[in-house]
Amino acid sequence: MLNIDKITEIYCIVDDFCKEFEKVKAGHILLEDNGKKRRNRSFNLSDSEVITILIFFHAGQFRNLKHYYTKYVQIHLKKEFPQTVSYNRFVELQQKVSMPMAIFLKTCCLGTCTGVSFIDSTPLRACHIRREHSNKVFKGLATKGQCSIGWFFGFKLHLIINDRGEILDFMLTQGNVDDRKPLKYESFHDKIFGKLFGDKGYISKTLFEQLFINGIHLITKLRKNMKNSLMHIQDKIILKKRALIETVNDELKNICQVEHTRHRSFENFLTNLLSGLIAYSFFPKKPSLNIEIIDNKALMK
Repeated sequence: MLNIDKITEIYCIVDDFCKEFEKVKAGHILLEDNGKKRRNRSFNLSDSEVITILIFFHAGQFRNLKHYYTKYVQIHLKKEFPQTVSYNRFVELQQKVSMPMAIFLKTCCLGTCTGVSFIDSTPLRACHIRREHSNKVFKGLATKGQCSIGWFFGFKLHLIINDRGEILDFMLTQGNVDDRKPLKYESFHDKIFGKLFGDKGYISKTLFEQLFINGIHLITKLRKNMKNSLMHIQDKIILKKRALIETVNDELKNICQVEHTRHRSFENFLTNLLSGLIAYSFFPKKPSLNIEIIDNKALMK
């Protein structure tokens, strides 16, 4: 979790990005019918302030955004945010910053590949499976899918992380999408090289060959009906440590709250997901592996 003392530091990082984003966006503003540029209104809360508030909500112990904003930000953070708006207005501004948040996450918050990466998908439930037919917020968007713990209604978050627990890339799909499908898009793994460890759901001969051509060695466990194959002892040890990405998924859900069933619009769902991923990237301590210890174990064996 983040210390509130770092709120100024993170605000400066976000504000510097938002200023550059506004400069780039200014050159692409569409003209109105009379040839004049559209009005660019100023708000009491800037985009960088809204994003910072959302980051610290997902990195704290609050479980309700309304209570966090009205009972904590407006009372205890008046020095940092002197011109707050009503909660309803804050929700509107929250939707407004979804685009800069997505670009900020992609350009400033992702880690770097070290040659050892892990991939996995985790369900993001939109509602209880028994309420799937009565859910109107995600009608036509969320789908019914199956994971290791049963059926769910919602979406899938596909993650690639390195051995330091940093997120290298992510993709959001519908719940019924095969785990292997995102890897077929080169844009999802263009920053990855070396060895990529996954579970049995990623077993595919054609996918293995496609990734191998791109410099990625996909390593998975074998199914019971498959022939055994030779594997380097170091790869076997690292494959047993694949639970690292499960720990990252657990922190994203239980600390950063990227999953809950109280969304009132798809835009708020996206904003909640993006701000949760950004908050995780600022965590000072992430789940990680010590590759040197693994190398020593491999040499001993």
